Amino acid sequence: MDRENSSFLLSFFILSLLVTEIHGNRQGEALNNLHKSKFRASSQIDHKSEFEVQELADDSILHSQKGLKEKDRIVRLPGQPLVSVSQYAGYVTVDNFAGRAFFYYFVEAKHSKETRPLLLWLNGGPGCSSFGYGAMQELGPFRVNSDGKTLYKNNYSWNNVANVLFLESPAGVGFSYSNSSSDYKTNGDKKTAADNYLFLVNWLERFPEYKNRDLYIAGESYAGHYVPQLAHTILHHNKKATKTIINLKGILIGNAVINDETDSTGMYDYLASHAIISDKAAYALNKACDISSDNITSECEAAVNEIQKDLDYIDLYNIYAPTCKNTDLTALPKKTGIVTDPCSENYVYAYLNRRDVQEALHANVTSLKYDWEPCSNVIEKWVDSSSTVLPFLHEFLKNSLRVWIFSGDVDGRVPITSTKYSVNKMKLPIKTVWHPWFAHGEVAGYVEVYEGNLTLATVRDAGHQVPSYQPARALSLIKYFLDGTPLPGPRRHA
Repeated sequence: MDRENSSFLLSFFILSLLVTEIHGNRQGEALNNLHKSKFRASSQIDHKSEFEVQELADDSILHSQKGLKEKDRIVRLPGQPLVSVSQYAGYVTVDNFAGRAFFYYFVEAKHSKETRPLLLWLNGGPGCSSFGYGAMQELGPFRVNSDGKTLYKNNYSWNNVANVLFLESPAGVGFSYSNSSSDYKTNGDKKTAADNYLFLVNWLERFPEYKNRDLYIAGESYAGHYVPQLAHTILHHNKKATKTIINLKGILIGNAVINDETDSTGMYDYLASHAIISDKAAYALNKACDISSDNITSECEAAVNEIQKDLDYIDLYNIYAPTCKNTDLTALPKKTGIVTDPCSENYVYAYLNRRDVQEALHANVTSLKYDWEPCSNVIEKWVDSSSTVLPFLHEFLKNSLRVWIFSGDVDGRVPITSTKYSVNKMKLPIKTVWHPWFAHGEVAGYVEVYEGNLTLATVRDAGHQVPSYQPARALSLIKYFLDGTPLPGPRRHA
């Protein structure tokens, strides 16, 4: 076994021993569980084959959407403060035969909605809710109070600059469902991309005013797979039809899983460099743990145990953030700040499982036998997971799409070191060297721009879910991305 491949497998081996105890939210746990399954010797997940677009029968693509838009209009959510923007939510069927339908939430831009672009947001997992995380804890117009009953405004919502669409996918995530239970055993990267495409073309039929609008796709974590794979699928079908079916203009991915090898090695380098694991333990991993052997040495086991103890009591997804100490709801809402409460996942769970909330959202129309969960408990298997999406990023650059990759710099799970290692694999010439970028009068992060229109940016003091921890900086980032202008450096700031 060559040294590079051995080191790569070793990292996943060690990770599989550690992840069951790492503190963090359910989205992070889902990613850890995938990696445990993916690199187990008996794994049934296909991670070696290249991603291929699933071809679709022409008669199965579009379904009638007549009259459904107005039925999806949200009058007002329970406990919602007054706002003047339009909200919609409901289901789009992606497979009539199987009875597979995806739930969406859509909020139009606060101003100039007729000319603002359409932004599709996807969360990762796999198996986690873009509504429960993206909309309700990160970049949507509201966040849930600690009473689990009322909402408060998010002044840094991304609908300040775009019309924002949140999608729960694949089937079994959040309110999205299938009438065929076998669907929960066949989800994977390929099927998710195909279904996301079917959702999008049908949603555009329901909202025809957005058919020719500029579309950008964004997401975080395992959406580092979802976003490029959907973008690739869109380009494939546009080319096949010799016309623009969907007017895709670019992608934006954050703390994203994009290349297994570098994602893993970058994680341990980050932990050692941030004084979370010792240099001695990091060295011992490489020296004492031989993945090519079935025999785990006492030295290897000692290194693993030491690292486990180091990670036991922190949130790996924001290494400096407090963890949730009390999951109980409060009788009255606690005082809120701009940074998401570490217990907010519990507030969202309580709110979205209220019957009056589900009725207002036109959700759970089939009376599902399980609760809404931030990450799915009903998806039984993930059948394929590509080892890399880097070839797609090259494809997008060749097709003149805008590609931005951002990274919260205190995420220890898919840290900036992983992302830098992955981008370096692309061997792109540097156009603008590494430098600080500014927002609201201070350094918001650092940025490097590459030939071909790829930007790599950090967001200072942000964890895995960047808009939760640094909402103002995240809003500045998305504004410049959508405008197609460089992040402001020292001269522009001055």
